[in-house]
Amino acid sequence: MAEWVRIASSWLEPIYEGMLRGLRASGYVQVDETSVKCHDPDIKRGKTQTGWLWVISRPGGDVVFDWRLSRQHDELTSLVEGFAGILQSDGYGAYTTYAAAHPEVSWVGCWAHARRKFFEAQAQNPRVAQWILCLIASMYHQEKQWDEAGIDAAQRRVCRQRDFTRKLYWLRVVVLRVREQVLPKSGLGKACTYLLGQWTPLSAHLRHGETRLDNNLVENAIRPSALGKKNWLFIGHPNAGQRSAIIYSLVVSCQRHGHDPLAYLKDVLTRLPQRRADTDITDLLPANWKPPVEVELDAASQS
Repeated sequence: MAEWVRIASSWLEPIYEGMLRGLRASGYVQVDETSVKCHDPDIKRGKTQTGWLWVISRPGGDVVFDWRLSRQHDELTSLVEGFAGILQSDGYGAYTTYAAAHPEVSWVGCWAHARRKFFEAQAQNPRVAQWILCLIASMYHQEKQWDEAGIDAAQRRVCRQRDFTRKLYWLRVVVLRVREQVLPKSGLGKACTYLLGQWTPLSAHLRHGETRLDNNLVENAIRPSALGKKNWLFIGHPNAGQRSAIIYSLVVSCQRHGHDPLAYLKDVLTRLPQRRADTDITDLLPANWKPPVEVELDAASQS
């Protein structure tokens, strides 16, 4: 069965590479990473080591997982090589370093991470934490209204600058004052320090209209692997990690585009061996794929 997976991932790799190229050229991506155990019997017999699935995506677009054996900053550099545009992430230092070294990249933060820390601090100081949570929630409420109104990115940018500038000013004033009044290592103190440390990427949403306020979409894309590793515990040999990444990428992307992953994989794994190596595979990307029945109907209607 392991050999079947190896062969299947090898056939699927051109599609995977096409998805990754599309994301790098899209101008706006969300990035995250999650740890996964692996087992290399040649290094640690009977023991596992930590590997990482790095994930790159964009709202409504494909999701690409990439397997790496470390979380070092240069792993991000190779993942998004050639990318120019808006990069959204949490506060991990690799993203800070990358944005500082690449002026063609505009880094925006994740409000969900900042909000989560104040939510967790409610047990210690509910009144103050809830006050700050309400300020953040008011931005999400307006974003929802703009989503329902169907405004475009240019309009949303104007709306954010009009409605969020003053809110962000007062939010920062409140958090600065609260930080002076609580212990630095308390839950509320850590929440304030995190938000203020991330203030530049968090407030950068004012300059853009196409961004989401948080990274929740890419975090949701990671969830199947996070749940899976509780069942299968670890990947076998580290070399098998990228095979898992390829298959995860196609399955999760199919789900995002509303396709049945089993039907998709059955179709493309039937068609790929029949094509020449240099044949364009754009029609097989999850975003463009159509079930065989729909392809036949389209051909019949054009004949």
